[in-house]
Amino acid sequence: QVHLAESGGGLVQAGGSLRLSCAASRGSLRGYNLGWFRQAPGKEREFVARIMWSGTTTDITDSVKGRFTISRDDAKNTMYLQMSSLKVEDTAIYYCAAATGWGTSPSLYSHWGQGTQVTVSA
Repeated sequence: QVHLAESGGGLVQAGGSLRLSCAASRGSLRGYNLGWFRQAPGKEREFVARIMWSGTTTDITDSVKGRFTISRDDAKNTMYLQMSSLKVEDTAIYYCAAATGWGTSPSLYSHWGQGTQVTVSA
């Protein structure tokens, strides 16, 4: 079992940057495929980005491509989401998750963090 916890959320102006972290406070991230998801008010939870267990392959959803970067540092037991050029529509609760499979469906991910709020103001 691995326990995940997000941090780094907060309030930022449109056009600004924010870096989210996802740390394994229990267990290890090593060997897991990892993903970031977000859920805005009144919306379904949606896929944002994923990174393969090896760190060599990433996938970014079109709405944030070119603005967000996903990375991992297994030696620090941490995954990151670097967010730049933030837009109001990026406002959501952001979740990190771990899976043994490789996909974008939330149902594929077996371990989840508690979420961190990101609010982007105009």
